[in-house]
Amino acid sequence: MTAIPPTGRTLPSAEGGPAGPGDGPRRGRLGRASFDSVSFFVVFLGVPLVLFLVFVIWPFVQAAFYALTDWSGFSAEFNVVGLDNFAALVQDPRFVNAVGNSVMFGIFIPFFTIAIALVFAILITVGGSGRGQVRGVRGSGFYRVVSLFPYVIPGIAVGIMWRLIFDPSNGLVNGVLTWLGLDRFESFAWLGNVGTAMPVTMFVVVWGFVGFYMLLFIAAIKGVPSETYEAARIDGAGRVRMSWSITLPLIRDNVQTAYIYIGIIALDLFVYVQALNPQGGPDNSTLVMSQQLFRTAFTEGKFGYASAMGVAMAIVTLLFAALVFTVNRLAGGRDDRGRR
Repeated sequence: MTAIPPTGRTLPSAEGGPAGPGDGPRRGRLGRASFDSVSFFVVFLGVPLVLFLVFVIWPFVQAAFYALTDWSGFSAEFNVVGLDNFAALVQDPRFVNAVGNSVMFGIFIPFFTIAIALVFAILITVGGSGRGQVRGVRGSGFYRVVSLFPYVIPGIAVGIMWRLIFDPSNGLVNGVLTWLGLDRFESFAWLGNVGTAMPVTMFVVVWGFVGFYMLLFIAAIKGVPSETYEAARIDGAGRVRMSWSITLPLIRDNVQTAYIYIGIIALDLFVYVQALNPQGGPDNSTLVMSQQLFRTAFTEGKFGYASAMGVAMAIVTLLFAALVFTVNRLAGGRDDRGRR
């Protein structure tokens, strides 16, 4: 028995009924791509994709290939050695030490940078008077501008500046400490001592990036509805409670993204450590993977071995990003469908 469609409706042509009034033109529009749609995809998808493949994927593929060779970097001849370079990396004490230093930087630099930036961002946005509308401290606009100054200075300039400040003979730090009566710091080598070289390097990097991430968190906190803070204040919540129970959960994804970015920077860190300690610090205490890679390639002429180090760096970086995503998911972050 054939079903009779309701009055005023027609069955689609695919079901054997008469075609609707819009079927023909719509099929024609879908079948013939317009110049606007084609040009849009070419410009905004095709060109970036080609650039990404040429300048990102292809160099990485080349590095992965050269990591399997003994290429010196200065001749067209090389031999394929397979995984020998990677086996040598595991037994290379200097590279293993560099990996350990990079991991230490990757743990502590993001933690302190994010923590300090969050504290300053909360103070500037919701840390003002407890009466009236929720607002930041007085003069917050001035603090935003000043905090960005260290970030706009090139990293090499920041490193050289702080190396002069921590200079054992004429540095500002030792001069101030000596003036305060601490004579044992008269010629103290902050960057030449195993116990202080890494903390000083971490301090310099945190100083250079905390202002930028503070501005990122300020923008994220500004997106939180003010009514949420007002309701929490009416319920008797204090500043610390509002920061912990409202601000941090609502900007969790921003914190995760910032943590990954600063973590990748901390795992590289070539510019800063090269400016502060070009030789890797006392007893290689600040030597990082990128610095050892540079030394292996351009000083020792082992580009194949250095390419293997680059592949190892990429793997470590991917593992770091995966770890941050996993921890955020286990701590209650968003899943792939955007639900909590």
